[in-house]
Amino acid sequence: MKSHREELWFEVKTRRAFINITPQIEAALKKSGIKEGLCLVNAMHISASVFINDDERGLHHDFEVFLERLVPHAPIDQYRHNDTGEDNADAHIKRQLMGREVVVAITQGKLDFGPWEQIFYGEFDGKRRKRVLVKIIGE
Repeated sequence: MKSHREELWFEVKTRRAFINITPQIEAALKKSGIKEGLCLVNAMHISASVFINDDERGLHHDFEVFLERLVPHAPIDQYRHNDTGEDNADAHIKRQLMGREVVVAITQGKLDFGPWEQIFYGEFDGKRRKRVLVKIIGE
């Protein structure tokens, strides 16, 4: 069995964003030479997410509205975590809702997606450098 590891780095200029990282994952897969196996994509920060969904602007807007309605950023004093001097408790909770990681099957050297599926990096507390782990295993 072979394995391949890469890190993707992001520094989002806004507090929140959804970035399609499918092309970077496909490039890592190609570099790995693995034809059959699994690909793990994992947000390595507790205020960011990796998830699979459709790359459609309206849907991303709907995610933003839903998450902000469910877990609003302000007022920041509504969260005990922010008593530590932080202002990102909402980002931690949003990450829990959107997920930490995804695993995608690799078949014949390609990510084995369903219709419309793409991999996204979700940023909920941006303006600083963060990373995503890509771990590919197989033959």
